[in-house]
Amino acid sequence: MAVKINFNEAAAQTHTALIRNERLMNKSLLRLSTGVRILNASDDSAGLFIADMLGTVAAALEQGNRNIQTGISALQIAEANAGQIYTKLQEIYVRAQNAANDINDPNARNALQREIMNFVDAIQKIGTDTEYNGIKLLDGSFTGKTIHYGVRMNQVVTLNISSLKAEDLGAYIAQGTGKTKDSGTTSTTNPFSNWAQSEDDIYIGSNDYFKVNGIQVQGEASKLVDAYIIANNINKNDTLKSLGIEASANNTSIAETAFSKVAAITYSGTDENSSATVNFQLDFYIGNATSPKFSIEATQITFSGTGTSSQDVFTDLDDLITKINTQASNANAPVVASKSADGKLVLKTTNGETIAISAKLEVTVNGATINATINLDQLLEGASSVTGTIDATTTQYAHAVKVGNLTIGGVDNFTVEQSGMGGLGISDVERKNLYSINVTTNTGAETALMIVTKALQKTDTIRAQIGATMNNLQAIFDTQKTAYDNTKEAESVIRNTDYASEMSNFVSYQIRMQATIAMLAQANTLPQLVLQLMR
Repeated sequence: MAVKINFNEAAAQTHTALIRNERLMNKSLLRLSTGVRILNASDDSAGLFIADMLGTVAAALEQGNRNIQTGISALQIAEANAGQIYTKLQEIYVRAQNAANDINDPNARNALQREIMNFVDAIQKIGTDTEYNGIKLLDGSFTGKTIHYGVRMNQVVTLNISSLKAEDLGAYIAQGTGKTKDSGTTSTTNPFSNWAQSEDDIYIGSNDYFKVNGIQVQGEASKLVDAYIIANNINKNDTLKSLGIEASANNTSIAETAFSKVAAITYSGTDENSSATVNFQLDFYIGNATSPKFSIEATQITFSGTGTSSQDVFTDLDDLITKINTQASNANAPVVASKSADGKLVLKTTNGETIAISAKLEVTVNGATINATINLDQLLEGASSVTGTIDATTTQYAHAVKVGNLTIGGVDNFTVEQSGMGGLGISDVERKNLYSINVTTNTGAETALMIVTKALQKTDTIRAQIGATMNNLQAIFDTQKTAYDNTKEAESVIRNTDYASEMSNFVSYQIRMQATIAMLAQANTLPQLVLQLMR
């Protein structure tokens, strides 16, 4: 072989190997000391890109969960205070129910009204003042708010909390004061047939309708208008129920005048052979019935001879009340009779059904004239007295009908359309909030119950929406926490050092370094062979 002293090729190559081994060992040492496999982009450029993207996703997931926790904290405050409002609404409802009891005197009702207004003021303050970090939550301004939970743009949950201030809680209400219709005179026509022919307001014709939000609820045609039937149809309709629309009916008739007698029958005979017999009967139609639910008969009245005489029918109010209640009970008719403090007949139906009374006179006359005065005003609220002359063998009728009071309430606005249903006396839909409550009268207290009922429903709906949103955010939080853990693990696999593998590499590099240094020492001795040639 050639022997040279100016360039030691073996030493140079060994030195190059030493430098490479030193670099690899130092890199391995850094990986072991830092725990990071990719120390710079040159180590694994593709791996670095993927690891950095995974790291960004993990950081975004972590921040998204912090956003969720902040949102849940705000919603917890909103829900807790909405719960306080609900509790106060319950207190108002109980006091309105108390005030609806006519046993309360004016002073008691005024005290209840003051209590209610204090609760209303508290609700207004809670709705106005509830906030999170200066952001109002229950005053209606917290709408269209977003919580950005996700890694990418537009991954948001939108929050909307309607106002729970007292001025914004209440009901949309359409109220009707049921009308009274009477025959005005006696008639030979059966009363129901007469109603069908002439009393459009209290009789449902084939083209008549009553619609709530476009849904017909008037009941069957060719029957009396009945507030209870309409209320029941509204409450049973799933579409209207889902919109928070409900109805109630009540019908309490306090006779127009104090009771003295139901009728007065006057006889006028022309000669000694003149005579007359009168059978008097009260027929009660309850609800939309086309035939009487029950009847009360008076003792047959007979007259004879010349001259004028008269006889009253049903002169004892207590006796009449007993007869009405007995017959109603036997017929399962939902009506109860009682007497007011000022001596008037009171009739009340259980569910607000229509009350119709027909006075039926079967008269047989011979050479005489019968005059009848029927005091419908002593039987039914809003009715008038009817007078008729009967001078032949015939049956005559006088009648009066009182439709119940219908109240329709909704959380949100709704529409009412009607044709031929004027007997309901229904008004336009009106917004009534908690400040509209006035329980100083029975009617006001009953209306208050509807207002508070809808306020309770709205508050509970908002609480349910808040709770559902909190559950949704918590589910997203849990999902993203799992995603964060998995993403960090995926990043770790690429970016971080596998100590078992790297330690093995490090030991290998150490051995190679030691071997290289030993061989470099051997390579450096090769030029000394020249001295052997020079001896």
